[in-house]
Amino acid sequence: MDILSIAGILVGVGAILLGIILDGGDIDSLVNVPALIIVFGGTLGATLLQFPPAVFVRSVKMLSWVLISKQVDLSAQIDKVIYWSHLARKEGLLGLENAIPDEKDPFIKKSLQLLVDGNESDAIRNILDLDIDAKESTALQAVGLYEAMGGYAPTIGILGAVMGLIHVMQNLTNPELLGEGIATAFVATIYGVGSANLVFLPIANKLKSHVFALTQAKEMLAEGIISIAEGENPRNIKLKLGGYLNGAYKD
Repeated sequence: MDILSIAGILVGVGAILLGIILDGGDIDSLVNVPALIIVFGGTLGATLLQFPPAVFVRSVKMLSWVLISKQVDLSAQIDKVIYWSHLARKEGLLGLENAIPDEKDPFIKKSLQLLVDGNESDAIRNILDLDIDAKESTALQAVGLYEAMGGYAPTIGILGAVMGLIHVMQNLTNPELLGEGIATAFVATIYGVGSANLVFLPIANKLKSHVFALTQAKEMLAEGIISIAEGENPRNIKLKLGGYLNGAYKD
């Protein structure tokens, strides 16, 4: 569980609500169903129009990364690479074939299979780099959905405010309806700006940091695999990969 994400939500929303209370305001005044429908319905509609179904589904699945942090144990990964290095020096690259079924990560399986098949280090690097770049690009495209929502929400909020003011102007001769229109106008703006800056954009940046960390973890593994293919000393490999020990995340 990512404690900072939970704390961020509580602190952000709590600070706003506390400020309203201390200022003598009424929290119930922030509850406005028409404004809610306008802002979040409009934002969702614009987002669905922009992104294909596959990206939308991937974005929803990635949302769990915000609260559930799945860190990769880089030290354990380095130990694996060193073990494979010793095994390759002792039994040859074909000796790594028995290690493939024990791995669940498709990227690791592919990396080891490339070694077992006797590919040159340059070929292995090209294949793994292409895999890493493609996965990173796909993940960042999914992250872009939340960035888009963060851009649409304030604009839709302004649209809701204008609609509320139109309602006010149409009922200038009916004072009891003015309050409802004005409330929708201002609350819609709050919903739009607040959701963008407290929810959508922070989610996008959090997911982006996870994607970059995941990419770095795969780059570390690829570097280790290439070093094995080039026959480097296990001790040198361990020293080289030690520079990546700064945390990462897994799928």
